[in-house]
Amino acid sequence: MRNRPKPDDRADNVEKLQDMIENTEENMQKAQETMMNVKGEERTSIEAKNQRREKSIAAFREEMQDEANARQHGYLDQ
Repeated sequence: MRNRPKPDDRADNVEKLQDMIENTEENMQKAQETMMNVKGEERTSIEAKNQRREKSIAAFREEMQDEANARQHGYLDQ
């Protein structure tokens, strides 16, 4: 018996991406709160991480739009 890869199920990608955005935004908020109590290298590290999170959120939103467009154009019917 051969192992077969699972079929590509994109049915809930938009919802998963939305959850990822919300989680990342929540992490950013927690990091902002932490930054109020730290200085120096630790603060710089947190700021850099939040900048990367902002880029991730932008990428998630773009991918979410692509997935929504694909859903609208019927990829589920294939």
